[in-house]
This record gives sequence, structure tokens and C-alpha cells, in this order.
Amino acid sequence: MAGRVIILLGPPGAGKGTQARLLEQDFGLIQLSTGDLLRAAVREGTAAGLAAKAVMEAGALVGDDIVLAILRDRMAEPDVAAGVILDGFPRTAVQAQALDRLLAETGQQVDAAISLEVDDAAMVARIAGRHTCAGCGEGYHDDFRRPAVAGVCDRCGGTAFTRRADDRAETVGERLRAYHAQTAPLIAYYDARGCLARVDAMADIAEVRSALARLVGGVPA
Repeated sequence: MAGRVIILLGPPGAGKGTQARLLEQDFGLIQLSTGDLLRAAVREGTAAGLAAKAVMEAGALVGDDIVLAILRDRMAEPDVAAGVILDGFPRTAVQAQALDRLLAETGQQVDAAISLEVDDAAMVARIAGRHTCAGCGEGYHDDFRRPAVAGVCDRCGGTAFTRRADDRAETVGERLRAYHAQTAPLIAYYDARGCLARVDAMADIAEVRSALARLVGGVPA
């Protein structure tokens, strides 16, 4: 019997990567990130990977047909028998329709599209406050995790800290707006299909994990 197909939707900082890893542990699912799949296919020199490499070397965006071909190859491998978590694809309703056609080839369908819901203002504060020790990479936050001694890393004693350029409040706000604009039609698509679920991603990691486990556990294996 074909395994579960779960889609995780959520803006930057919503915890998709963390929760996908936990779902892998809890249910034996395999997280499939389109970025990772593209790089692996190029590295392995598959037919779809060679096509993607040519497109990328030309400075163009890899088309949906190539992404779907790479996804088709990966989903035919035996380790995904229990099911997959799709992260980063689909991003539009057109891609969602193409994914439906691909899954239909093997009698599968999207079992659940789970939207990790966030409060934009709180998310900006969550991401924009992040910084790391330049010496050892230990992570801190202006509000939620400060060093025991201000300006001194708890782990290595370093005094130099860095912030990612795209973690500035203005940039985070722009990324969130872009996400909502891009994903709104996709959420409507899966809502109309009756397989959309929403989870409060502002809760702590354990609560989000429990909510996702209940949803995924309710999908027949």
C-alpha cells in the first residue's frame, strides 16, 4: 500500500524543518526538500539532474517539469514506503495540480496539507532577535535566550556575535508578506479538497509536535 503524503506549509521561522524531523522519528516518514533533491540529482548525474544542471548553469530557474521528474524518481525509492513529508513543493496551485497528477500515477494522493500558522508580528520578533557567537556558533536571542553575562558567550567565552542579513526585521517582514501572497491560493486549493489542517505554530515545539502527531496519526498508513 502506498505511504502517506504529507505537505508542510509555513513561512520562514515557523519550524517546518524541526517538525519534519520529528515526524520522521515518530512515523518513519522521509522529508523531501526540493532544494536537497535538486542538489542530489545533479550530484548523482541522473537524467533529470543533468537537465536541472544545464538550466542552473544557464542562470535560469528550474522548471516544474524537471522538479516533478526528480520528485518522481525519489518517490520510487524503497526507503519512502512509509510516506513522505514534502517541504518547499508545491508553492502554487499550478504546482499542486501537477503534483496531484504525479501521485495519481501510483494511486496516491495528498493525504494532508498542514499549515503552520504564525502571528506575523510575533514571528518578526522571534526571527529578528536571533544572533550567534562568531566563535563557536552558539545561538542566542535578544529576548528569549541571552548569555548569562551580557556580551559573553556561555559556551566559549567569545565576545563577537553575528546576525544573518536576512534576519533583520524589515527583511523578515518582506519574506512573510511574500509567503502569504504566494501561498494563499495554495491553502485555498487544499481547503477546497478537504485535506487542509491548521496548527498553531506559535505554541512550543512539544505542543506543535503533539498536534501534528494527532493529524498524521489519523491518516491511514
